[in-house]
Amino acid sequence: MHRRRGPVVEFFLVHPGGPFWAKKDDGAWSIPKGLMEESEDSHAAAHREFEEETGHKLNGPMLDLGAFRQPSGKTIYAWAIEGDFDPAFLRSNEFEMEWPPRSGKCARFPEVDRGAWFDRGASLVKILKGQQPIVNALSKKLGL
Repeated sequence: MHRRRGPVVEFFLVHPGGPFWAKKDDGAWSIPKGLMEESEDSHAAAHREFEEETGHKLNGPMLDLGAFRQPSGKTIYAWAIEGDFDPAFLRSNEFEMEWPPRSGKCARFPEVDRGAWFDRGASLVKILKGQQPIVNALSKKLGL
């Protein structure tokens, strides 16, 4: 998601939840994303994942940014949509994992613990290195 603030375009990123990411900031943020169900349309998956991670429904035309191979070997298919989501209203779904490690106890954590708007320069610092090309692709499409 992106928004225009006068001549500046801002990018909406999310910070992953859970104990592994709790103290990581620069290079840890991501675009809202997730796995596509086998029978699911890619646009429907993008809408569903955004809503699961933020609690916000997307509305409007989607701009196709392309496919981006990640260092893990996975491929992210990315789209952008213009919007103005207030991160104060972010509500993420949760996941469960054993915590603390080897304790036998399970704890629940939000998939995303916060979201924020960043200008292009800050986005490139905050986002995972493998997702930097997504920010650059959107910047190019918007003529920045």
